[in-house]
Amino acid sequence: MIEAATINAVMRTLADPTRRAIFERVVISDEITVVELTRGSGVTQGAISQHLKSLKQAGLVAERPEGRNVYYRAKPEGLEPLVDWMNHYGVFWRERFADLRTLLKEIDP
Repeated sequence: MIEAATINAVMRTLADPTRRAIFERVVISDEITVVELTRGSGVTQGAISQHLKSLKQAGLVAERPEGRNVYYRAKPEGLEPLVDWMNHYGVFWRERFADLRTLLKEIDP
């Protein structure tokens, strides 16, 4: 099974709607700066930086400093714990629904 601390970090990080929106913008960009993320977002540059820090700590983004700018890009492998968790429980629920279907057929032929 997936390490609980890792899946908790990813879920906790993506639970915040502002952070999730920032992550989505990073995902659709090849690379993006804090300044570009701040434009039109209605969020301060400091808040964007804090959200990016959380995303980085969760392994969801990587940064590349270049001069005075820092470029952020998505790390798709950071979502692997979430995908693994969903796959695990997907199998669990498919089996339960199959059992329920069987039971319902037995009850109401």
